[in-house]
Amino acid sequence: FKGLDKSFEVGRYHSWVVKKDLPESLEATSYDENGQIMSLRHKIYDVKGVQYHPESVLTPNGKTILKNWINS
Repeated sequence: FKGLDKSFEVGRYHSWVVKKDLPESLEATSYDENGQIMSLRHKIYDVKGVQYHPESVLTPNGKTILKNWINS
């Protein structure tokens, strides 16, 4: 989340979210205003995921998010 404010707007097209009781190998890396997990990562493998659409016009900082993802 380099170059982004601590809180930022993202586009979501659904209400599904990951359960908060993640396995030990996964770590939540961001939450929405309701405490729902919005991104996570694997603690050992280079695997990351988001539950929003960084490519969407509804995500104002989407280009920065995608650049960070590609360059990480």
